[in-house]
Amino acid sequence: MPGILARYLLWEIMKIFLVSLTSLTVLLVLVGVVRQLLREGLGPMAVVQLIPYVLPIGLQFALPATLLFAVCCVYGRAAADGEISALKAVGISPLVALTPALGLALLLSPAAVWLGDLAVSWGRPGVNRVVLHSLEEIVYRVLRTHRAYSTPKGLSIHVSDVDGRRLISPTITLSSGKNEPLTFTASEGHLQLDPDREMLVLRLTDVRAQQAGKWKLLWGGELPPAEIPLQKALQSGGGPTSPSELPIWQLRPESTRERGYIAAARGQAAAVTGLALATGRLDDLGGKLPETLHDRITGGERRLLRLQAEPWRRWAGGFSCFFFALVGTPLAIRLRSADYWTTFGMCFLPILMIYYPAFLIGVEQAKHGSLPPYSVWLGNGLLALVGGWLVRMVYRY
Repeated sequence: MPGILARYLLWEIMKIFLVSLTSLTVLLVLVGVVRQLLREGLGPMAVVQLIPYVLPIGLQFALPATLLFAVCCVYGRAAADGEISALKAVGISPLVALTPALGLALLLSPAAVWLGDLAVSWGRPGVNRVVLHSLEEIVYRVLRTHRAYSTPKGLSIHVSDVDGRRLISPTITLSSGKNEPLTFTASEGHLQLDPDREMLVLRLTDVRAQQAGKWKLLWGGELPPAEIPLQKALQSGGGPTSPSELPIWQLRPESTRERGYIAAARGQAAAVTGLALATGRLDDLGGKLPETLHDRITGGERRLLRLQAEPWRRWAGGFSCFFFALVGTPLAIRLRSADYWTTFGMCFLPILMIYYPAFLIGVEQAKHGSLPPYSVWLGNGLLALVGGWLVRMVYRY
């Protein structure tokens, strides 16, 4: 009897789970593609190429929600139809009915961790690669529509008109670090993408260059081609890769490297300080080099904290599948409602109020070093307490 019951419940959960997962994933993927399309102005072929890379990104968010929805539907309906009460009447503990849902959730949790890692290591780089290789068409499309194109890194292009592939009276501004922006004006220009080297080749005619209000360059005729690295033009910041963009297997070696950089910077700072004290050149203590070393140390320490918290965050996010089911399954039995939307809403409400605030607090505190890295499991721990209390209530059901 328990085996037949477990197979029946598991089959019912799987049917609803697969249908809802497919529907929600398609919706999230379409929303992600449309958002990228509107943001970047991608063409039809680029949109098709984008879909496989957006898929794991959508799945990692859809998996916990659809599993919760499936167990709420199945167990809410079973309780409303009196099936759980019938189990107790024949001497079978209601806890037996929880086993299929919790077992499935426990199996899906590592899959959710893997999907999150795949989204980081393959999905996001793939999206960036598609955007990079479509940049030429994107720039021309935006310039034809708005007469201006800019990137977060400081590249901006303004034109008076676009004639086919010819830019009429372009003005190109390049900003790099703390230097004054360099502005080029020309009578006409052309853009061409070199996808193999990931370079944007810019050709200008009758060029004038200006920096800090002063003319730096006057060039009659066509200027030799200027190459702009696409990664430099498009990335919103420089420096090392963010921990949230690294796969799990790279986090530990990256932490080791970061510790080495911090130790080297501290050693160099100690040497500079010692030399300044020994020679009596105390003004050197407030110079540019000590300031640079201090920034490198503090920045490295912040990044190290994020590197240490990131694997805990990935595993905690993936195993939210299990803890969602741990709360949703007994709560759906207690509610005894055949209306699955009401049941899902009532189950998701405590998760929304307890899990996400606690999870975000744990992540932020771990990133700043106020709490240890494993504090990112705070949200899961609170759900475990709530779920344990609800399971106890079901046992007394």
